[in-house]
Amino acid sequence: MKKLLLMCAAASCMAVGQVHAQVNTPPAAATDPAMAEYKAARDKISADYKADKAACDAMKDNAKAVCVKEAQGRQKIALAELDHERSPSDANARRLAEARVAVNYEVAREKCNERQGGDKAACLKEAKATEAKGKADIKAMKK
Repeated sequence: MKKLLLMCAAASCMAVGQVHAQVNTPPAAATDPAMAEYKAARDKISADYKADKAACDAMKDNAKAVCVKEAQGRQKIALAELDHERSPSDANARRLAEARVAVNYEVAREKCNERQGGDKAACLKEAKATEAKGKADIKAMKK
């Protein structure tokens, strides 16, 4: 009788173990190699950004601000490129183009801050015109 009870208990434990294994599947990132590559690429972009930003710490004043904007811009563009590579679509292509235009404008505007008076105003006007042209090109992509 004890042997029978012991065998029933062992069989029920094995059945519960199999059900538990079916219910608790590993996360998608662990099983999907594409997702693991995507996560690794995002981690690399983040590490590159931190290294670029750390390199800016040695700079001062406006040069540091420009360096930080460029580092942020490279990260923003790299993430948009990664998303576009992962799932190519018109929407992702537009987002990538928008990111490039926005980053170029932000960096140009930051570079204009070191100028004075009319020279600064002309620089800002040129940056704004370049941004407007880029946005017009993106709008043309939608059609």
